[in-house]
This record gives sequence, structure tokens and C-alpha cells, in this order.
Amino acid sequence: MRIGHGYDAHRFAKEPESDGFITLGGVQIPYPYPLLAHSDGDVLVHALCDAILGALALGDIGRHFPDTDARYHDINSLDLLDQVVHKMREQQYQLHNADMTIIAQAPKMAPYLDRMRDILSQHCHLPLDCLNIKATTTEKMGFTGRKEGIAAHVVILLQSC
Repeated sequence: MRIGHGYDAHRFAKEPESDGFITLGGVQIPYPYPLLAHSDGDVLVHALCDAILGALALGDIGRHFPDTDARYHDINSLDLLDQVVHKMREQQYQLHNADMTIIAQAPKMAPYLDRMRDILSQHCHLPLDCLNIKATTTEKMGFTGRKEGIAAHVVILLQSC
């Protein structure tokens, strides 16, 4: 068995967009300030990828999908996750469970958590009862509390197949 931890954060754009949204856990959430990123900015999926890569001792997401590579510009982070899960399976490991935390003052995450969980469990080939997603605020402290961005932590356990 192997344990992995992942963390990611992205800041919000300074200017609102009338049809703006952010993507978290593969779900588009209406929000006037999009996240700034080379890809779609899905901090939850990025943290999950980092946790899996870390448990496999394969570095981090930036090593495999650098933001200097045009192939990954505006890419759907679920496509990156699929590639990471493939690497995991090649090394004869499978995800045993995942515990994920989104840290954001806004927008409210509760209405979207179940859909995120459904999407990520499918991409990870993991039963729903082995994947948990929760959200918290920092009570208006720090960059997330000031609504400057969003962060995510993920802890996973891999087991050999």
C-alpha cells in the first residue's frame, strides 16, 4: 500500500465575466471570476493527480503536464486524470480510497459535491463509498478567505493489484 498527498491552488481573475464559471471535480460551477490557469484550473483534479503521482513516486503534475507545453493549454483536467490513472494501472496499483477537501470562501460548493464525487469515482474506477469530497472556508482568513482563489488537498491510498 502507498499513501499520496496532493495540493493545488489557483487564483481568480481580477475582472468578472458575465458568463463566467470555474471547473472543480469536473463540474462547471457558475461564478463571475474564472480561475487563472494554463489548463481548465480544476484544483481538485490537479491535487488528485499529484496525490496519485506522489504515491507512485513519479513526481508531480507539472513534471508530466508542464504549463510550458501548448498541448495542455485549456485542457480538460479529467483528461490529465485519465492519463495519471493509466500510469497507476501500468504500475499495477489501484486506488483504494480518496479523501478530498476544497478550500474556498466562494462560491458555495455544497450543491455540486455529489456530482463531483460521481464524476471522479468513474474516472478513478473507485466505488462511491471509497471517495469523499468536502468543502470548507477559512473564515475569511488568507487568500481563499479574501476570495482571491481556491485551493484543494487530497489524500489517497493505493494498493497493489
